[in-house]
Amino acid sequence: MAENILAQFAKALTGGTVRVVDLTQPLEPATPVIQLPEQFGKSWPFRLEEISRYDQRGPAWYWNNFACGEHTGTHFDAPVHWVTGKDYPNNATDTIPAEKFIAPACVIDVSHQASNDPDFLLTREHVEQWEREHGRIEAGSWVLMRTDWSKRRDPQAFLNIGQDGAHVPGPHPELVPFLAKERDIIGWGSEGVGTDAGQAFRFDPPFPCHSIMHGSNKFGLASLTNLDQLPPQGALLITPPLKIVSGSGSPCRVLALVSSA
Repeated sequence: MAENILAQFAKALTGGTVRVVDLTQPLEPATPVIQLPEQFGKSWPFRLEEISRYDQRGPAWYWNNFACGEHTGTHFDAPVHWVTGKDYPNNATDTIPAEKFIAPACVIDVSHQASNDPDFLLTREHVEQWEREHGRIEAGSWVLMRTDWSKRRDPQAFLNIGQDGAHVPGPHPELVPFLAKERDIIGWGSEGVGTDAGQAFRFDPPFPCHSIMHGSNKFGLASLTNLDQLPPQGALLITPPLKIVSGSGSPCRVLALVSSA
């Protein structure tokens, strides 16, 4: 009898044929949080409060309370996060079918362009050029925009906010409907604090990645890192958020499985 496919997979993991790449930034009080204008509500920064650490509060155990906004650090965006996705069934972190948290990924490397232009926008033409080299993006895939933005360790440089707003690379507004409708991807991922470009509030529509992706019942991943360790095609992402009832998203440990061959 042929060996069970899960047994083969387990052997590939233990034998190093399949490598696990952690795409998650550390979650700590210094983790940058998206900044909104004063008239809007604010997301809490990450906070950790020690309950006990092998002391009189608990002699044999160490644990903490923590608090943060749902969209803090490396995080998952559910469709209900945006008004355009609010009416879909199973659109929150507790109701999205679990099988959707495992999907292939396409990685589009524009790190050179982004290093020279913090407002760089990935266009449909860039993606079609990528497809001519690597093949058509398959339905149900993540599209990840590699900018190496996560290598900006200083929170101020990472957020990159000027008097006219943030300056962070992202998708062109005309690219988003192409990916959501014509390529039927499962979601979009970026290395910035959010999935949209820093100046996306000026676009038509504003914040197109949020508006159109979630309006198409798609997902988002933000504040990714280590995308330089992934191939253009062939990685498999594991992206489960916390199962928060009616959650709009959550911090998550995003992992990529990559063949070592």
